[in-house]
Amino acid sequence: MTTPTMTTAERRARLARRHLLSDRAAGVADVAEGVVALHATDPATVYLSAAARLAGSGTGGDAVDAVDHALYEERSAVRMLGMRRTMFVVGRDVAPLVQAGCAADIERKQRRLLLRHLEQTGIPDLGRWLSGVEDATVGALRARGTARAAQLAEDEPRLRTEIVMAAGKPYESTTYITNRVLFLLAAAGRIVRGRPGGSWLSTQYEWSLTDDWLPGGIPEPEPEEARTALLQRYLRAYGPVREADIRWWTGWTAAQTRRALADAAAETVDLDGAAAFVASGDVEPTPEPQPWVALLPALDPTPMGWTDRDWFVGPHRSALFDRNGNIGPTIWCDGRIVGGWAHRWNGEGTGGEVATRLLEDVGTERTALVAAEAERLTQRLRSWLSDAVVVPRFRTPLERELSA
Repeated sequence: MTTPTMTTAERRARLARRHLLSDRAAGVADVAEGVVALHATDPATVYLSAAARLAGSGTGGDAVDAVDHALYEERSAVRMLGMRRTMFVVGRDVAPLVQAGCAADIERKQRRLLLRHLEQTGIPDLGRWLSGVEDATVGALRARGTARAAQLAEDEPRLRTEIVMAAGKPYESTTYITNRVLFLLAAAGRIVRGRPGGSWLSTQYEWSLTDDWLPGGIPEPEPEEARTALLQRYLRAYGPVREADIRWWTGWTAAQTRRALADAAAETVDLDGAAAFVASGDVEPTPEPQPWVALLPALDPTPMGWTDRDWFVGPHRSALFDRNGNIGPTIWCDGRIVGGWAHRWNGEGTGGEVATRLLEDVGTERTALVAAEAERLTQRLRSWLSDAVVVPRFRTPLERELSA
């Protein structure tokens, strides 16, 4: 049998339609489904990624309301630790797959690391001691209902146990174990991040017991089943992908990746002369989308979905990524990145504005579409933030330059 071939044009058409950039979504659940998981390391990404994909969002105020409703009222989406030890917002149906397929492994590794750091304290029977701290923290949270990290440390003083990080290094520091214990509890699925303490740009969340926040908790299937199901979703959204893409996106080992590929019955295709994978039977051509442009935020899930990015980044990588591979705000045109943008204070007393720069000639028509989209995003951000501006957590060369 001849191996099907996937072209760059087909990849770009799939990206446009499946990631809801040419065909917009009706709701936040559809957005989360389309990209599998919304990056949430930078809180602004969740809102800006959703707004870029929601149909009929006007100035964007209703996009903020829609995300807040999905996260905090309806709770059809949940913020959780997942792939690559990264924070994501995922749909309720994906949460069990992320928990069993990724977070459980992360919790075990981070527990071993914390126990090694705790050896310096001289506390006896560390494994039992740490479990006791975790159980007491859960008990304190149950008594309060919701709580911030500092409040839990008041209730359970052992959370203020100090450890030395990077001992002997120039950047040596001493820190409490509070956030590391909460990290373990969240990775184990026992607690969950709720509402932020401030605006939607805040990273200071109220914690809740998972069973209180999500009645019934997060079911945990067998790890192999979870990885297979999660891979099937990833293949449907991002395929064709190489094995290296899968390992990078998930954080799995080579053995876990190959087992999931076999169990998912992934189909092999030819991608530029090398093997790549799509979901079983997913080889039919994608209808060509209408011309489109989009302004995507820093850490948007689309450009962060592959480790091989040349086919959509082209020669612009150095301007748009930081040294650790985190992407900044980007301008997309018909399935490829053609520039970048930044949100900056306009100096006129009317709030922030979106400044753009095209890194290549896209023609008069597309240039006008980019300008219109930038103005639309400017008005959205003013309606959300008034005088505040969005500064990405990981800043890139072009974003810094445009912000100056």
